[in-house]
Amino acid sequence: MRWLWLIATLLSWVLCFTRHGAGAMAWWLFAAIVGSIATALAFVQARIEAHAKPEIMFDLPKRQPVQDKPAQREPESP
Repeated sequence: MRWLWLIATLLSWVLCFTRHGAGAMAWWLFAAIVGSIATALAFVQARIEAHAKPEIMFDLPKRQPVQDKPAQREPESP
């Protein structure tokens, strides 16, 4: 997707400087500036994702099921 942003931005710059009317030139200049920002952010995002560490998954011990029985007492010796 970032490559599409780059191609669209470059095309906008070319169209901006080849237009003869002020309105068309302003429109393509605006598109080129917005495209430049979007392209830069897309490449920054790709760079961050490439170097990001994966989320840490903690292996928690499984809890023992709660037993409803009371603890049994050992018989007393005489």
